[in-house]
Amino acid sequence: MKNNVLARISGRSSIRARMIWAFVGGNLAGLAASFAVPLEYKRIPLQIAAPLSVLVYVTAFLLAFYFLTRRFVRDLRKLGEGLAVIANGNLHYRVDSARQDELGKVAENVNGMAAKLQRLIEKEREIEKSKMELITGVSHDLRTPLTSLIGYLDLLKERDYRDDSEYDRFVGNAWNKASQLKKLIDDLFEYTRLTTQEDSLRLQTVDFRELIHQIRVEYEPIAEENGIRLEASVEAQPLFVSMDPAKIRRAVDNLLANALKFSVKPGTVRMRLAADRGRARITVENEGRPITKEQESKLFERFYKADDARTSSVFPSGSGLGLSIARSIVELHGGAIRFTHESGRYVFGFELPAEEAGS
Repeated sequence: MKNNVLARISGRSSIRARMIWAFVGGNLAGLAASFAVPLEYKRIPLQIAAPLSVLVYVTAFLLAFYFLTRRFVRDLRKLGEGLAVIANGNLHYRVDSARQDELGKVAENVNGMAAKLQRLIEKEREIEKSKMELITGVSHDLRTPLTSLIGYLDLLKERDYRDDSEYDRFVGNAWNKASQLKKLIDDLFEYTRLTTQEDSLRLQTVDFRELIHQIRVEYEPIAEENGIRLEASVEAQPLFVSMDPAKIRRAVDNLLANALKFSVKPGTVRMRLAADRGRARITVENEGRPITKEQESKLFERFYKADDARTSSVFPSGSGLGLSIARSIVELHGGAIRFTHESGRYVFGFELPAEEAGS
């Protein structure tokens, strides 16, 4: 407190005090210089000595005031030049904010404003880039199955098949491509609704164990067909969670489908549901081919697809939106997706607040 008062009085943190000291210093310099005029000498008439004294006073005052305020004017000019640079579009430029007075605070505010504008512009650029990537991704993923579908339909239209067996194969392939196209459109629609907050949650209190049991029963035949053993470990006691069951089911479906798709064959995929300090934690674990740190950072990006060498031909190519949709669903419930990878061992999971039994 004492240091602040001294700083303001001395003028280090107050322009007003600095100007007062400059004015006082100029007056003292003027008075000292004016008194130096030799009025006592008879050879200098009073009519000349008086105006000369005033002239010396004014000159000394102006010179002293100039030197005492020179730094302030210089910093003020630099601030104006810096504002001009920023106004011309160079938002990376920062003005000097070393001063402790009001001018230093103005400089800090100017720098803060420039930084905020820079972040806003960068965010706008990222949004624009994201839109272009979305359009590019949608165009590519729609065109691929659509081209194949048109090709098969063209063969059927021209009756360019040898026998009924080849006819059935063409029809089956066309059906698969149409189904893939529909899934992509459904995933894209779901992702758009989730990310734009247009989809509201229909919360219900659900025993999370029952939901996991239903998902396991549905996926066990698919896992067995691909040489994968599906294991599930759940709590012995009921684990009630407030959730939108349809959306949480979609999130778990996506995590489990991803694990089955990229698991080694034969292999094991493990699902675990446990209660931990008032929260329900679900994890899905599988063994697969290792990926790089760069690939890890892109797993939850829209339309990102792993290298085809890591996938099984039994599973059709996905939309690249599964993990993004799962993350959006969990975040909509106030949670966060957790992911770890070490030497080909993958663990995806998330937590939701659990309710006390009987509440």
